[in-house]
Amino acid sequence: MTSLHTVIYEVTDRIARITLNRPERGNGITRLLVTELERCVERADLDPAVHAILLAGNGKGFCGGYDLVESAEGQGLLGDETSGPPPGSALDPAVMAANHDPAGTWDAMVDYSMMSRNVRAFMSLFHCGKPVVCRVHGFCVAGGTDMALCSDLLVISKDAKIGYPPARVWGSPTTSMWLHRLGPQRAKRLLFTGDSLSGSEALEWGLAIEAPAPEQLEERTEILLERIARVPVNQLQMMKLLVNQSLYAQGLHSTQALGTLLDGVARHTPEGYAFQQNASRAGFREAVRERDEPFGDHGASTFKG
Repeated sequence: MTSLHTVIYEVTDRIARITLNRPERGNGITRLLVTELERCVERADLDPAVHAILLAGNGKGFCGGYDLVESAEGQGLLGDETSGPPPGSALDPAVMAANHDPAGTWDAMVDYSMMSRNVRAFMSLFHCGKPVVCRVHGFCVAGGTDMALCSDLLVISKDAKIGYPPARVWGSPTTSMWLHRLGPQRAKRLLFTGDSLSGSEALEWGLAIEAPAPEQLEERTEILLERIARVPVNQLQMMKLLVNQSLYAQGLHSTQALGTLLDGVARHTPEGYAFQQNASRAGFREAVRERDEPFGDHGASTFKG
């Protein structure tokens, strides 16, 4: 897939490897990245030689969330190596949804239509018939957690951070997977505070399947993938289909519709507008820092939204 610009795709030893590849932007999510991710997942799902999928990220961390720095500051990217509207520009659906002018009329359904497209792309990891293992290093915050939690298994470096700080201001988790991964009480514990978990804590809470030391992260992930890839692909598909049915029965689709609508609402509260105005005045990183500083956070969430 030589036409890819924001992800890398390759297949080795029955494993399709999808790597987020915007390291200079913390692998920040744009519409192009979401589109290319979905294309790669579909290709792996249809490839009879692929038994399992690895999702990972290049650079210092897995993903810092949506790339909204320029948009939240009322600016916009001047260009990109791709054709068409530059990702992160005012024509990016995620940006259009997030960066609404409070002087105009907000159409909740336009917002929902835009953001639900991203949810469908993230959920391609969940709907894919083959197991998806997500390898997390450094940070996985905000919208980046949608990709991680829609994967089947998480292997997280013990020193990595995973969480949803926008629960404090300016966001609601659109894929709504925290409840289904952690149960109601622990999901509320994280979403009531916007706190993040270390990889070690994620393992203790049952969110991760393993939390190795950073220098062992790749090796331990490869061992797991190699074991999964030994199983006939039809057996893997049956086992994933079986387990996923319980989440469908619990009303996952309805919860995601509500979560996506609430994400738009969260960006259009008085506090949401104040956050955006602060970002326009002081810069997005500074606005996020001020949001998170009372909680003692100074991590990767200051890079993305």
